[in-house]
Amino acid sequence: MTTVSRASAPCFDALLGRALRGELGPDPLTRRIAVAFTTSQAVRHDGRHGGYRNEVLSLRLDRAVGSCAVEPGALPAGTVEDCAGADVAALLAHPLLPVRVAALDAYLGDVMPHVPAHGAEPVTVPAGSSLERSRARAAAVVDLLDVSPGGTVLVVGVVNSLLAELRLRGLTGIPCDLKGGTTEWGEPIGTDALGEVGRCDAVLASGMTLGNGTFDPLRRSAREHRKPLVMFAQTGSAVLPRFLDAGVAAVCAEPYPFFWLDGGPGTIHRYRADDGDTS
Repeated sequence: MTTVSRASAPCFDALLGRALRGELGPDPLTRRIAVAFTTSQAVRHDGRHGGYRNEVLSLRLDRAVGSCAVEPGALPAGTVEDCAGADVAALLAHPLLPVRVAALDAYLGDVMPHVPAHGAEPVTVPAGSSLERSRARAAAVVDLLDVSPGGTVLVVGVVNSLLAELRLRGLTGIPCDLKGGTTEWGEPIGTDALGEVGRCDAVLASGMTLGNGTFDPLRRSAREHRKPLVMFAQTGSAVLPRFLDAGVAAVCAEPYPFFWLDGGPGTIHRYRADDGDTS
C-alpha cells in the first residue's frame, strides 16, 4: 500500500496553526467557504434494537467538503449562516471547535485530496441497505487492525457494526463513549477511554474525538502505552492522515457524502503509517 507523508504537527492545535500561517497550502485568508450546511439523521436499522441520531456540520471549499459531527442541537443558531461566505482563516480561528475542525478538514481536503498519490487506498462500499453498507464499512475499517484472534480492541465512539465485525473475527471489543449507555447486546459502555488504553491490544477510535477535544489526549495515551491507534473518520477525514507515524497507525477516511446518505456504491479511503510505529 502507498503511504502518506509524515505528520505536519505534534497536535491538532499545532496543525491548525500551520494552516493559519499558510504553511500547508494557499493563504487561508484568500479562500472562502462557498456552502455551509448541517446533515441530521435518525437511524433504526431492521433487526437492530434501538437507534441513534447524528448531526454533522459540513463546509464546502471548492472540490472538498470538510465535516465535523456534533451532538444534535449543540450548534448555536446562526452557525451555518456565519460560516457561509467566510474566509477559511476566520473559521480556523472560530471560537467553536467543531467549526475549526470542519474548516481545517475542508482546507486540507482541498490541498491534499484523497488520492493514491497522497497515500490513499480507495475501497468501494457496495450498494445496499443502510445496515448492509454499515457492515461493509465496518469490515473495511477492521481490516486496518493488526490484532490476532483472541485480542482486545478498545472502541472509542461506539458503532455497533464495528463491534459486530470484531466479534466475527474473534476479537473482544471494549466499548467506550462519552455518552455511556449500553451496546446492541446490552453490554455497558464505559466513559473513561484513557483508563482503558492500558488493557487493550489496539485502539479503534472515531474522528468525533477531534470535535470533542479528546483526540490528542487519546493519541498521547496510545503512544505512551505503545498501542496502535486506528481512526475511522467522517469527522476530520483529511485531518487525521496528517498524524500517521505520530501516534496514529492507520486511518479509514470517509469524506462527505457518507455511506448512510445513499444506497448506491461509494468510496472510502484507507491509509497506513509507513512502518506501523506507534512510539
